[in-house]
Amino acid sequence: MADYTFFTNPMSRGQIARWALHEVDADYEQVLVDWKDKPAAFLEANPMGKVPTIVHHLDDGDEVVTEAAAICLYLAEMHPEAGLLPNEAETADYLRWTFFAAGPVEQAITSRALKYEPSPEQEPMAGWGNFDRTMDTLEAHLSQTRFICGDRFTMADVYVGSSVDWGLNFGILPPREAFVAYAERIQARPRYKAAKAVDNALIGEMKK
Repeated sequence: MADYTFFTNPMSRGQIARWALHEVDADYEQVLVDWKDKPAAFLEANPMGKVPTIVHHLDDGDEVVTEAAAICLYLAEMHPEAGLLPNEAETADYLRWTFFAAGPVEQAITSRALKYEPSPEQEPMAGWGNFDRTMDTLEAHLSQTRFICGDRFTMADVYVGSSVDWGLNFGILPPREAFVAYAERIQARPRYKAAKAVDNALIGEMKK
């Protein structure tokens, strides 16, 4: 049995988790989830029926991890040999910007895609405030650093990088210079390319 069972669909946030799995050289078995016929084992692991979901098979039992950001950080912890954990000086940025992407950036992108914008009166209740403020905040950080924690790639870049990459590809993130340059840096990683090749091949099969 592989170390991990990876429930995914290539046309989903599962692409984030696959990239993370590749970055740590994880031994995994994928289970493709059909939205209309979800496997019983998948729903047992994650009753929400959402991908990505991983099951880590350990000697003393299985551990289930859901939510793409949590999966990324979990894999970095389980595979310290990959060198993707932050050092003490990097920890604040590592956590701050991973969860900024999982919170405000995710919400801002989703609301823009769904054509919903909070009114000025609603902004205090919205976790992202508004789209422009979120983009300006992210841009300010990426304009002064190569990667999230400085010059060194960490697992935070898998999650934040996936958000920027997806947002640019779908025309939701504005193509600001800092975003485009950051996306180009992460796209150059061999494991990014390997993971994308797997998902793109699966998407090609699904479209036949």
